[in-house]
Amino acid sequence: MIEVKNLTKRYGKFTALQNISLSVDKGGIYGLVGYNGAGKTTLLKNISGVYKPEEGTVFFDSKPVFDNPKVKEKIFFIPDDLYFGTYANMNKMANFYNGYYSKFDYSMFKRLTAAFGLDPTKRINGFSKGMQRQAEIVLAMSTHPDLILLDESFDGIDPQKRVLIKGLLMEYINDFNAAVIISSHNLTELEDLCTDIGIINGKKIAITGKVTDLSFGKSKYRLAFNRPFTLDEFSGINCQNLKKDGQLAMFTVTGDSEEVQEQIKALNPAVIERINLSLEEIFLEEMEGGSYDFKNILV
Repeated sequence: MIEVKNLTKRYGKFTALQNISLSVDKGGIYGLVGYNGAGKTTLLKNISGVYKPEEGTVFFDSKPVFDNPKVKEKIFFIPDDLYFGTYANMNKMANFYNGYYSKFDYSMFKRLTAAFGLDPTKRINGFSKGMQRQAEIVLAMSTHPDLILLDESFDGIDPQKRVLIKGLLMEYINDFNAAVIISSHNLTELEDLCTDIGIINGKKIAITGKVTDLSFGKSKYRLAFNRPFTLDEFSGINCQNLKKDGQLAMFTVTGDSEEVQEQIKALNPAVIERINLSLEEIFLEEMEGGSYDFKNILV
């Protein structure tokens, strides 16, 4: 469905995204994870056709998105910063979107509005932040898009409504064979919802894959030795974040093949402890911020 090929986006001399490639198929929920300012919003705006990349292309069903109204009608982008007219209510917004989306479904609009307990006759600017997000999600689904893009769309929404939104998104995807890309700086918001995760860091997608594959794709090792050892002994092992603490060695391994297992055993450690990394730990490692030194910060 959506394919991003070698996308680079610049603002003047500043490069916000560099050589980004990813794809999302129908029936998938792709979680885009990264710290604030990592480029998530910029990427979503390029995917939706709001921005034109300096290099690369975004395709929807093999057709370019930018400057293509027929393709854009199949995509609905919910930005982090929502905007509604001063006197707009949900009914007026429904009429507005009906003019741009030929498949707008007033019946679905009424059902969803009732499910969220929203009054479609009241000014949306009088709603709380969370209610405004709910209103835009109702309007988005009512347009029957094939792709929904959500930028930090759980911010300000209470836990009960989050459960409702997640359930509705999954049901919508199953019923209409659609897809969702949702960005967040909070991995725990996404790991029970998404089929795929992409971690964006340093203007690039640092790691991407199926949630199930990522959950079991990295392991942390702790080796205890009853002899002196040096880190040079690990030079033949493809590991990351190698550290030494007394008679302990700690590192992470991607893939954890039989060859790596044999290499570790060949070091003759007294104890081998292996733990699968959680998605949150993988995120912290990829963002190079897994630990902080709190000493001497407060005093």
